[in-house]
Amino acid sequence: MTLTSGQWLGLPAVTAVTLYRHEDPALSLAAGLTSSQPVEKLRALPLWLSLQHLGHNGILQKISHATSLSQQLLLKLKSVASIKTLVEDEENSPVVLFRFYQEMNAGKGSSVGSEDGFSPGEKKLLDTFNRWLGEQLAHLVPTSGVDVVELEDEGTCVRFSPLVTAAVLGTQQKDVEDLLVKLVELVPTMHSTMNLRHDFREETHCHSPSLRYMEELSWPGLGVVRYEPQVEGMDESRMKQELESMNNELLKKLQELDTDIVFSTGPEFVSEENCIFVGMVTKDLDVSELASTITSLGREIEESGRLFENMTERVRKGILEAELQLQKDNEDKLMEEGMLRQLPLVGSVLNWFSPVQSSIKGRTFNLAAGSLDSTDVMFSTKAQEGTTTLQDPPTVTSKKLPGQKLFRRSGGGSDFVNETSSMGQTEETSREDSTSVSTTTDPSTSPPVPETPHPSASDGTAQNISETWQQVETEGQEVEQSGR
Repeated sequence: MTLTSGQWLGLPAVTAVTLYRHEDPALSLAAGLTSSQPVEKLRALPLWLSLQHLGHNGILQKISHATSLSQQLLLKLKSVASIKTLVEDEENSPVVLFRFYQEMNAGKGSSVGSEDGFSPGEKKLLDTFNRWLGEQLAHLVPTSGVDVVELEDEGTCVRFSPLVTAAVLGTQQKDVEDLLVKLVELVPTMHSTMNLRHDFREETHCHSPSLRYMEELSWPGLGVVRYEPQVEGMDESRMKQELESMNNELLKKLQELDTDIVFSTGPEFVSEENCIFVGMVTKDLDVSELASTITSLGREIEESGRLFENMTERVRKGILEAELQLQKDNEDKLMEEGMLRQLPLVGSVLNWFSPVQSSIKGRTFNLAAGSLDSTDVMFSTKAQEGTTTLQDPPTVTSKKLPGQKLFRRSGGGSDFVNETSSMGQTEETSREDSTSVSTTTDPSTSPPVPETPHPSASDGTAQNISETWQQVETEGQEVEQSGR
C-alpha cells in the first residue's frame, strides 16, 4: 500500500511511502523495495522531519479540517435542486462526489434522481454538462480544488477532496461557501439550456434546408448548427471551402451582435467541422428569433457572395465587349481616314492641310453595371439618373427595448409599446387641438371681406411686388427730402 502523505498534509518535495510485508529480505531486495546504499535511505529524511515538525496533533488537525470542509459542502448540497451526491459514508468521508441531473423522463414514471431510464444519448449529454460544470467551478473558485472524475457506474462527476488539495491551496470555509454560490448560479442555466435544446432543434428544422442542426452530444450548450448554401453543380472540395468561408463569416456576424449568448467554433475534440456552436442560454431566450436571425444572416452572406460573383461575371463580359468595340472602332477609323493618314509623316501633312473630324465617340466602362456606355452619358443628367447602382444587402433588425439584449423575451414589452403609442396619440391630439385653436378666429371681431373677384396667383404676386416696390421708392424719397 502506497501512502502519498505529502499531498494529504500539504508537504512539498516529500516522497511517498510504500508499506509491504517483510517476509524474505532477499525477495524485498530483488524487488527493489530495499537498498543497501546509505544515500538512498536518506530519501525518507524529509518525510520524517516533516512528521516530527507537525506532530500527532498537527496531523490530526489537518485531517479534521479537511473532513469539516467536506461535511460543510455535503450538508449544503442536499438543499440544492438537481444535484445528487455520491458518498457512501456521509458522516466521516473526506471526499465529496456530486453530479448534476435532469429529469428528462419525469413523465414516464421515473423516480427523482434516478437515471436508469435514460437513453445512452441522454446519459452522454448529462456527462457533458457535468464536465462543463466541474470545469466552470474549478475556474470560478480555484481555491476549492474541485476536479472532474469519470466513474464506471455513475459517469462524469465533480469531486471535492480537501484532504488532497486543502493543504496546498489553503482552502477555507469561505471558499466552500463561494463554491456553493457559483453552483447555485450555474444550475438554472444548465436547466434552461437542456430544456431549450429540443425547441432549438425543432426551430432549426423549420428553416431547413438552409440551416441544418448537427447532433453533437459532446457539446455543452444549446446546440450546433451549420448554414448550407443552396448551390448545384459544385464539386466536394469547392463545396467544403464554400461552407468554411460562409460559416466563418456568419460566426463573425453573430459574435458582433449585442447578446449574452456565446457563439464559437467549438472545441478541438468535436467531430463536426464548419459549424457554429451555441453556448449556454437562459430561460428567457426566444429560440425562434435566434434561429430566424441565424438564417437571415446566412442568407445575407450568401446573397452578397452571389452578387459579387454576378458582378464579376458582368465585368468579365463587359471587358470582352469593350475589346470587341475597340477593335470595331479601330476598323471604322481606318475605313474613315484611309491608309495614307495612318502613315506617320504623310498622315501629319494631310491632317494639317485637311483636318478630319472623327465620328467615333468615346467609351466609358461602368463597373457597377458591367456595361460599356458612351461618354455622352457622363454629361447627361437623365442618363446619370438612369444608371444602375449596387444596392446594399438588407440588414437584420430586431425589435427590442432600450438596454435589452437580443433574443430575449420580455413580458412587459407589449405594455411598454402600447403605453408609448397611446402617449404619442395623446400628444398628437393635443397638438392638433392647439393648432386648430390658434388658427381659428372670432368672426365678430374680424373685418368684413369685400366680395371681389379673386385674381390668379401669378397676378396677385406681381401686384404685391409692384406695390411693395412703389412703397419702398416713396419712403426713399421722403428720407431724401428730410435729409435736405
